[in-house]
Amino acid sequence: MESKKKYLVTGGAGFVGSNIAKTLEAQGHDVTVVDDFTKNGHFKNLIGFKGDVIAADLFEYLPENEYFDAIFHEAAITDTTVMDQKQMMEQNVEAFRNLLNYAAENEIPKVIYASSAATYGNGAVPMKETQPTQPENVYGFSKVIDDNLARKFSQKHQDMKIIGLRYFNVFGPGEEYKGKMASMVYQLYKQMKAGQRPRVFKHGEQLRDFVYVKDIVKANLCALQNGKETCVLNAATGIARSYNDIINCLNHELGTNLEPDYIDNPYPFFQNKTEADMSLAKEKTGYTPDYTLETAIADYVSILEGKNK
Repeated sequence: MESKKKYLVTGGAGFVGSNIAKTLEAQGHDVTVVDDFTKNGHFKNLIGFKGDVIAADLFEYLPENEYFDAIFHEAAITDTTVMDQKQMMEQNVEAFRNLLNYAAENEIPKVIYASSAATYGNGAVPMKETQPTQPENVYGFSKVIDDNLARKFSQKHQDMKIIGLRYFNVFGPGEEYKGKMASMVYQLYKQMKAGQRPRVFKHGEQLRDFVYVKDIVKANLCALQNGKETCVLNAATGIARSYNDIINCLNHELGTNLEPDYIDNPYPFFQNKTEADMSLAKEKTGYTPDYTLETAIADYVSILEGKNK
């Protein structure tokens, strides 16, 4: 077994952060969580967690003069409907800047942070890390600036490796506390579990690179173990699937036969397809996904059904 290490997870009571924190702890490591509990963080995501949990944002508190083998930075405003540009940029960029300065001061060798496929906007598909960024909202823009900041910071601090992971459409356990920002997989599951026809925009053929949170945790661990240089990498499956595919999978797992309720799309801008090119992530970290949409939804529904019993 790998020797015991110390890790810090920001946003560790949130969806992805809690999954990373609990996985690291299950591997025998010492994990500290920082979360301000004002965004998506919820104590129930950390039930059973044995490490320390610090309730603070990254402007207020970071463990002083404490060494960590790596930091996983998941804290952010992830609600893409937030239009307050100053709030978004402060929470997503200035907090990250604060964290990088902290890491440099404490000689922490590696920072792995959550970037986003929102940086690509409606860009060319398959989406490659080398293509121009075209964010369509301030959330996506904040993540572009995070990527720029990481690149510039690493030039001054070459002993530190900073790896950004551009998450695509993540779903899985722990997302229920995201409310309206929870994935379509979860939203459709709730509708269908209640016996309602699943509502999607006409005609359910929009394509997304849906990725299971357990694969996102794997992408983070691959970056931790194998990432040798500062870079930004896609974190996805590399295969686009439709909303109709999700409905078919959920019908199969729930034993239902509910037909979609197709509704008009009220949004003038809507991505018709996202799909990641995963070749660079595999080359740099060895990451490949373990789950297909079918196996991921089967696993997720079994967990949700267990909770509902």
